[in-house]
Formats: sequence, structure tokens, C-alpha cells
Amino acid sequence: MPTNRISRFRFRAVPARRLLRARTARRVLAASLLLLAVALALRSPGAPAGDTSAVVVAAHDLAPGIALSASDIRVVQAPASLIPGSALRTTKSATGRTLAGAAGAGEPITEARLVGSRNTVLTARDPTAVVVPVRLADPSVADLVGSGSHVDVVALDPQGTVGTVLATDAVVVTVRHEDGKPGLVLLALPEDTATRVAATTLAREVTITLR
Repeated sequence: MPTNRISRFRFRAVPARRLLRARTARRVLAASLLLLAVALALRSPGAPAGDTSAVVVAAHDLAPGIALSASDIRVVQAPASLIPGSALRTTKSATGRTLAGAAGAGEPITEARLVGSRNTVLTARDPTAVVVPVRLADPSVADLVGSGSHVDVVALDPQGTVGTVLATDAVVVTVRHEDGKPGLVLLALPEDTATRVAATTLAREVTITLR
């Protein structure tokens, strides 16, 4: 009687534990490939992998109104596609400039965040606006305002009893602090009004009222 060929082969059962390990490995590999595909899809098509550039960032949390020193900022390498167009690239370009608003540690320092023409126009929403520094008769009043506040500027008579409105709806750019205390209030005003306010502050005490 002919021997069944199938009977010549000996089949060995594969342990269930080994099958489970193999399936788990395949699933992990599939998941890894999926995550890689998602990462590649989300990457900006205009920025090749590894394309970085220098950018100035806050070295620690910074309060508004301070003049930036070398210890306040540092330069890091960041993905070029994530760096704002107006970001500063060297510490020299930022040192000594006044920060208009607060900045968190690691936040890029841009022209729009520093006192200057770009920030003034954005804050006042007026392309003709300029900044005029005002030292208030009562410096503590400056604690009541911040960047973006709207105020009226009032000049006091020598007796301090009668006020003359010099400007209305001025926009606070920032409050410059000196020795940890509020000092100059930087206001954005139309150029002709700013000139009148600046001239008056040389001869009379000035304060502000909140709108």
C-alpha cells in the first residue's frame, strides 16, 4: 500500500506566545511608519529638513517697558519656516531697545514687539502716529495703564487746580520703568498733537485720564 506523502512531513505547532510577539512587532512597525508619514506630511513643503536660522529670543520672562540688555536675550537656531519675518537675528540689533509688551522665555523678539515706528503704527492703527514720552505729575498713575490703553492728556496750571486737555484718545505704547518704578509713559499720537504735548511737558506738569 503506497505511503501517503503528507505523512512523511512532520508539522510542528508554533507556540501561541511566539505568534503574539510577531503580531505585536508588526503592529509597532506599522504604527511607526504611520507616524513617520504623518510627520512628513505636516512638515512645511518649502522648508527642507534641517533648514534652520538664527533668531533672537527672550532669555527669561520679560516685563513690558524694559530696555533690553545682553542678559535678557539670546540667539538660538530655529526652523526657518517658523521664524516670524520681522524677528531680530542678532543680539546687537535688540540690545538697548525698549520692549513694548511682556515676552515669555523663549519667545522670538520681533520689530513689532519693540518700541519703534512699526509698533507705533500697529498700536495706534494710524500710519501718521509718532511716539511722545510723557512724565506724569503723579508717577503712580502709570501703574493703571498698559500697552493699548486709551487716555487723554491733561496739562495742569501752576496751582494744579485747573486742567487743559492737550490730546484725546492717545494710545499707550508702553510704560518705561526706571529702577523698578514707572517712569515715562510712551504715547502714540498724530504728529502735530505729539509736538504740542511734548512742548507743553517742558513747562507744565502733565497727567492722564483713562477713557
